[in-house]
Amino acid sequence: MSKVERLKKQLLKSEEKVKLHGKTKDLDYDSKLEYEKNKLILEDLPKIIDYIETENLAIEKALEERKNIDSEEEKKIKLEIKEYKIDQKEKLKAEKKKLKEKRKDGLISKKAEKNGKKALKLKYKENIKVKSFDLKLKANKEFVSNKKYEIKRNTKENLKILNSNIGDIQANTPIKVKKSKPIIAYLTFPFPGLGQILNGQYEKGALFLLASLFIYFISIPYALGYGNYQGQGIRGLITLAEGGRRVDKSLIFMIEGILSIFLILISLLLLYISFKDVLKVEKNIIKGRRPKTWFQIKSSIGGEGFPYVSTIPAFILIVFMVLLPVMTTVLLSFTNMDPKHQSKFNWIGFKNYKLIFLGEGLAGSVFWLSLVWTLIWTLLATTLAILIGFVLALLVNQERIRGKNIFRTVYLLPWAVPAFITIMFFSIMLSPNGAISQLIYKIFGTSLSVKTNARQTRIALILLQGWLGSSYVFLLATGVLQAIPEDLYEAAGMDGASIWQKLKRITIPMVLNQTAPLLIGQYVFNFNNFSIIYLFNGGGPFEPSKYGNLAGSSDLLISYIYKLTIENQYQGIGAAITIFISAIVMLVSYLGYRNTKAFKEGM
Repeated sequence: MSKVERLKKQLLKSEEKVKLHGKTKDLDYDSKLEYEKNKLILEDLPKIIDYIETENLAIEKALEERKNIDSEEEKKIKLEIKEYKIDQKEKLKAEKKKLKEKRKDGLISKKAEKNGKKALKLKYKENIKVKSFDLKLKANKEFVSNKKYEIKRNTKENLKILNSNIGDIQANTPIKVKKSKPIIAYLTFPFPGLGQILNGQYEKGALFLLASLFIYFISIPYALGYGNYQGQGIRGLITLAEGGRRVDKSLIFMIEGILSIFLILISLLLLYISFKDVLKVEKNIIKGRRPKTWFQIKSSIGGEGFPYVSTIPAFILIVFMVLLPVMTTVLLSFTNMDPKHQSKFNWIGFKNYKLIFLGEGLAGSVFWLSLVWTLIWTLLATTLAILIGFVLALLVNQERIRGKNIFRTVYLLPWAVPAFITIMFFSIMLSPNGAISQLIYKIFGTSLSVKTNARQTRIALILLQGWLGSSYVFLLATGVLQAIPEDLYEAAGMDGASIWQKLKRITIPMVLNQTAPLLIGQYVFNFNNFSIIYLFNGGGPFEPSKYGNLAGSSDLLISYIYKLTIENQYQGIGAAITIFISAIVMLVSYLGYRNTKAFKEGM
C-alpha cells in the first residue's frame, strides 16, 4: 500500500469518526477529543494528499519525457561536453601557469598561489558539472531524484505539524475520572509496562515490557544461579565455591555473584523508573490531564530526553568495563587468595589491611618502604620534568633565540621516541660495562654502580624520568606561552616591571592556570609509572634482608603489586595494597583538581 493510499484510508476513518462523535461531542470529553482530532485531520490531510499527488504527476510526466529522449542527440551532446572539458582543462592549466609566474615574480605569496589553484580547480569542476546537465537524460534523472526527496521531506514535516497540533488538542481536552488516588502505579509496580498500557500509552508500555522481560527472564534467574558458567548467582558470592566441585573456581563464583548484584540493581532501577512514570501520568489523569501521545513522547525523547538516552551505552560500558573489575579487586582484598589458595579461597575480613597498616606478615615493612620511595620518586621526578620543560619552553619562546624549530625538534625527541627505547638505552649505557659508565670512569676516575647501588639507581631513575617527562611539559607550556598577548608584557614594561616580575606575575600564573589539571595528571602518572622501573633495572638492586624476596629497593608500589600478584600470585594482599594506593591517588587528585580553574568552571 502506497503512502497516498494509507493517508486516504486514514481520511475515510476520520470522516466516519467526525460523523459518529459529532452528535455526542458536547456530552462527553472523549467524544469531544475524537471529534476535534479527526476534524483537524479532515482539514489538513487533504492538503498533504493533494501535494503528494501533484508532485507525483510531475514525476510521472518527467518519466514519460525520458522515454522520448533522442539517443543520437545525447551522443552529440556527450561529444560537445567532452570537447568542452578539454577546453576547460586547457584554460585551467593556463590560469595555473599565470599564478606560478606571479609567484616567481614575487607578486603573490606561496599561500596565495596555493589558494588560487584550489579556487580554479573548484571553478573547473563546477563548470563541468553545469555543462553535464545539457544531457537531457541526466537532467531528467536529477529532477526525479530531487522531487522524490522533496516529497518525502515535506510530507514528513507536514505530518509532524499535524501530529503536533493533535497533541495540543489532546493536552487541552480534559478527561473525566472517578478515582482520586493513584492506584495503578502501586498495583503494577512489579510489572513495568502494564501500568503504561492501563494508562492508555500502548507504545510506551511495549517498551517497558522489554524491561519486564529482562527482569524476570534474565536478571532474577541469573541472580538465582541459572545461566551461570560455574557459580550460583548471589549465593555463590557468599560461598565462593566452598564445598563445591573440584573444578569450581572461587574467582568465577565471585565475578558471577558481582554481576548478579549489578543485574539486580539495574532491575530495581528499571522498576523505579517505570513506577515513577506511571505515577506521574496517573496523577496528571486525576487532575484532568490526558497522557501524552506517542508522537509527543518521541519528540520528548529526541529533545530533553536525548542526553539520558545517549548515556545508556556509556552506562553499560561503565558497569561491565569499570565497575565489575573494581568491585572484583575490592572483594579480593578481603580474601586469602595466594599461591596455596588459587582455585578456592575464603573470606578473611580485614586481615590483609591489618597486615598492611601494622607492617606485619607478607607485606611487612616492605609496603611502607616502597610507599616512602614512591612518594619521593613522584615528587622529585615529576617536579624535575616540569621545571626542565618549563625552562626550555621559556628559552625557546624568547625573541632573541634563532633556529627555534631546531630546538623544538630536539626537545620533543624524548616524547616522540618510544619511552621503552630510551629507558633500555640508558639501562645498557649505565651498566658496569656500559659506554656512559666507562666514559665517567676514564674522565673522573669514578666507578658507577647504578645497577647494584640503590641510591645511584634511584638518582638515575629520577633524572631519566625528568628528561622523558620534560618534553610533554615543554609542549604544553610552549602552546600557552605563544597564546599570551604581547600587550600584557608591554603594559607591564611601561609600569617598570622587571623580567623576573613579568615572569612571576604574568607568565607563570597563566601557564599554571591553563596546564594545572594536566600537570596534576603527570604526578598521578608517575605515581603509577610501572614501565620505567621494570625496564630500567627490574626494581632492583635487591636487598633480601631489607625488602624480602618480593621487592627491590627501586620498586614503586605499582611494580611491587605486579610482583606480588602476577609473578608470585598473592592476589589477596596485592588487591588490598591496590585499593589503599587507589584511595590515596583519588584523594590527592581530587584535592588538586578542586582548586583548578577548569574544575571550578565545570561545577
